[in-house]
Amino acid sequence: MAHDDLPSNETAHENLDGVKAYDGPAGGWGALRAVALAVRKQMGPSANARALLQMNQPDGFDCPGCAWPDPAHTSSFEFCENGAKAVTWEATAKRVDPDFFARHSVEELWGWSDHDLEDAGRLTHPLRHDPATGHFVPIEWDEAFARIGAAMQAMDHPDQMEFYASGRASNESAFLYQLMARSWGTNNFPDCSNMCHEATSVGLAQSIGVGKGTVTLEDFEHADAIFCIGHNPGTNHPRMLGTLREVSRRGAPIIVINPLRERGLERFQDPQQPVEMATLGATSLASAYHQVRVGGDMALLKGMMKALLAADAADIAAGGPGLLDRAFIAEHTTGFEALKADIEATTWDGIERRSGLSRAVIESMTQVYAAAERVIVCYGMGLTQHRNGTENVQQLTNLLLLRGNFGKPGAGICPLRGHSNVQGDRTVGITEIPTERFLSRLDAAFGITSPRKHGHNAVEAVAAMRDGTARGFIGLGGNLASAMPDPEATFAAFRKLDLNVQICTKLNRTCLLIAGESIILPCLGRTEADMQASGLQAVTVEDSMSMVHASRGRLKPAAESLRSEPAIVAGIAKAAMPHVAIDWQGMVDDYDRIRDKIEEVFPDFYDFNQRVRVKGGFRLRVCASNREWDTPEGKARFFVHPGTDEDEGKSDGPLTLATIRSHDQYNTTIYGLNDRYRGITGRRDVVFANADDLAALGLAHGDRIDVVAGPDRVLRAQTAVAYPISRGSVAAYYPEANCLIALNDHDHRSGTPAYKSVPVTLRAAQ
Repeated sequence: MAHDDLPSNETAHENLDGVKAYDGPAGGWGALRAVALAVRKQMGPSANARALLQMNQPDGFDCPGCAWPDPAHTSSFEFCENGAKAVTWEATAKRVDPDFFARHSVEELWGWSDHDLEDAGRLTHPLRHDPATGHFVPIEWDEAFARIGAAMQAMDHPDQMEFYASGRASNESAFLYQLMARSWGTNNFPDCSNMCHEATSVGLAQSIGVGKGTVTLEDFEHADAIFCIGHNPGTNHPRMLGTLREVSRRGAPIIVINPLRERGLERFQDPQQPVEMATLGATSLASAYHQVRVGGDMALLKGMMKALLAADAADIAAGGPGLLDRAFIAEHTTGFEALKADIEATTWDGIERRSGLSRAVIESMTQVYAAAERVIVCYGMGLTQHRNGTENVQQLTNLLLLRGNFGKPGAGICPLRGHSNVQGDRTVGITEIPTERFLSRLDAAFGITSPRKHGHNAVEAVAAMRDGTARGFIGLGGNLASAMPDPEATFAAFRKLDLNVQICTKLNRTCLLIAGESIILPCLGRTEADMQASGLQAVTVEDSMSMVHASRGRLKPAAESLRSEPAIVAGIAKAAMPHVAIDWQGMVDDYDRIRDKIEEVFPDFYDFNQRVRVKGGFRLRVCASNREWDTPEGKARFFVHPGTDEDEGKSDGPLTLATIRSHDQYNTTIYGLNDRYRGITGRRDVVFANADDLAALGLAHGDRIDVVAGPDRVLRAQTAVAYPISRGSVAAYYPEANCLIALNDHDHRSGTPAYKSVPVTLRAAQ
């Protein structure tokens, strides 16, 4: 296995509490032990543990975790460690009932950690904050809806409401939610996509005509090479490891480009392989692992294109056909000559300085790329959460277009989405920038007049709340206040609201940001049976590869008083807009009626109810998969982005920090305080840094340090951990490190916050 020449960073860990080098593979017995512990801790002797066997099965429920697709032929169990944690977290035996809130005031709960808030258990009753006592108190559903409706009607303008959606929501609830907001009169849809893959949605749509990945799971069986850039499958999408294992075992190279050395990209022990488990064996994944500097992705990609163009010219000079797919470029693309000129003008000095990689290393990656007839590039938020996230995505697309790696088996682009239906929510209308075509069809289907003015994304929504131009907020899942940058500004913005409504399964910090009227509405989880007037309901989700399939919960709900997300949305809509002639209740009574309306508005969902009842579901049209380009020119477009820096050298200082998730975490949900694959146990107050960078600052492994991003942006009292990370790069946990990021520090084209490109310095703790 080829690796860059870096210091091992294997310093003495023995004397540092909770820090010990991890030597095992990803998966394996460690994963099984973690699943068993999660089941025992959350479910106890409950029969709910059997729900794990229903996860990702054709007649079961979709994993509430990541959006990695299900294989065509499912095994006896189709879940990973983090998926199992998500299910035990939701199907826990613990309850947060009215007695809990009688014992604990909001002021007290604010002092709890994020982990402790959610670990308390499932919410059981609708609640409102009582200003007289400082406690949440139970209320009836009808009163809750009436209070929300009255507060909405007190707004001066529809745009004073913000409607946030999480990727946990199903297609059915998301569609009703966007219908409610547009019937209300706004396109204010801050969404979890804004914080992760909005750069993908914007960048790919401009380049290839669709803001989604172009590959299927089957394409991995035919790829000649896989490139993994800026993602960590061992923690964020562990079921991908089984796919990478099969790629590796058939001999195709897997090239990893990532600042941190991550065990889930190095080797994997498959819990579903008895021989591998019994012999304590493991499969090597990365055939080469290159540790790019944080924020150096554009420079790296330009370097690969520069090397490819040079090799192409040399091949032609030697009498060969060249390495570019000239027929594809001529027939299917525009802008090639401008891109070529920009790449040729980019110097190797700038590429090496910014990427942190040598020319020889970049050329070695290019040789693998050029030798492969079919290439898939997978990427995650390590590429998108930068000030130039959209440009990163488009440079990656440029690289693939040069050799025609779209629209053929085994080739394409694979953005790794986070939450299980974050892509589906967007597909069915959760967007602040809707098209006229979509709005016209929605208006015709429901007899409404949707607003045409573009609405707020997540950053704009918080800014509007801060400035007083937004006064009401409804959150369909998620924990937006904790997820956003600049918690001081974000928390203050929420506390200025007249209305804060949270639709959720568990208590979180956003629930505790008290507005004029604060209401918590507890909903059913993905694992639970959803009974409506027509019987047991199924919902649908869309995975990362545009497959739409059904999800059916079977567990008894955590409380009889819980309602489904569609039912809650309909209840709010009826209370806030009694004059709107939409049969909200009819759609809640039978979700087939919601799907009929989705089909009416979105033609790609033709025969929705029939096709979703087929085992495995169906794939939505992805134009670029068929070499069809829904762009103004009808062709894929090469985009030119001069330079190699994110923002005129702003991130070209000595250290750049990326926020990361631990292995015991999913988004803002923290299951525990361990980060097994990075050797961290029982703590989150650590900063990962290269040993040589620490030494250059007069610091050492184990020192207590502050991370400084500005006079008012300091992450205090952390512990420095020497770790195999590229020089000039630093990593700290999200959301704790969000205090280092200003609200306006984001990608100017997509609005994605720059969680992974924070210029910082380190100092001894003060």
